[in-house]
Amino acid sequence: MGRNPQSTGHLRPIDLARRHGLSTQAVRNYEEAGVLPAADRTPHGYRVYTPAHTRALAAFLALLPGHGHPTAASVMRAVNRGATDEALRLIDESHAQLLDDRRTLRAVESALRDLESAAPSEPDAALPGPGGTFIGPLAEGLGIRPATLRAWERSGLVHPRRDPLTGYRVYDEAAVRDARLTHQLRRGGYPLERIAPLITQVRTAGGLEPLESALRDWHGRLSARGRAMLTGAAELDAYLRELP
Repeated sequence: MGRNPQSTGHLRPIDLARRHGLSTQAVRNYEEAGVLPAADRTPHGYRVYTPAHTRALAAFLALLPGHGHPTAASVMRAVNRGATDEALRLIDESHAQLLDDRRTLRAVESALRDLESAAPSEPDAALPGPGGTFIGPLAEGLGIRPATLRAWERSGLVHPRRDPLTGYRVYDEAAVRDARLTHQLRRGGYPLERIAPLITQVRTAGGLEPLESALRDWHGRLSARGRAMLTGAAELDAYLRELP
């Protein structure tokens, strides 16, 4: 009788796949992509995996939630070709991105608080009346140039309407809100392309108050990423200990 492959420490693709709830094709794809080290072959050409492959697959799957597929795959390829420093650099960059996202969230929350507290103290000319306010008074109230408001409009951050008689820009309450929020974030050093998604979210939410729920969700996602990175680091460290 032949011995069970697992009793010798050798694993078939189906053994590796079942342990992680994957298909055998997925396991083969990961090997071909370099996420798993190359498997040995039997005389008949069948793949033979080892406990090290199990560790490698566990590490990759643990890295996925915190770092995303491209980074997790790049980390594993680097480790498997012996470029551990490259793998650690990729992980450092991913952690730096998480920190940057946390700073962005704090800046957004700070901008919203400043926006709410500053609104009553803004000059009357910057507050939209029943028909809205024009570009000059709004720019003066925010302490910026009209050209800056026009640049924000070209970037899609502020959407004034046009007076049908004069053609002048008219900023209603929503447009003034968007201008103020953009102004606060720009003061925090954030580029226009990073402000645009937030402004879109404010418009979709219908204002600042509904955005609080989105900010709580944002907090939750960042925390989940941080925890997932810890889990991924533990599994990767376990795999690195298996390597020569």
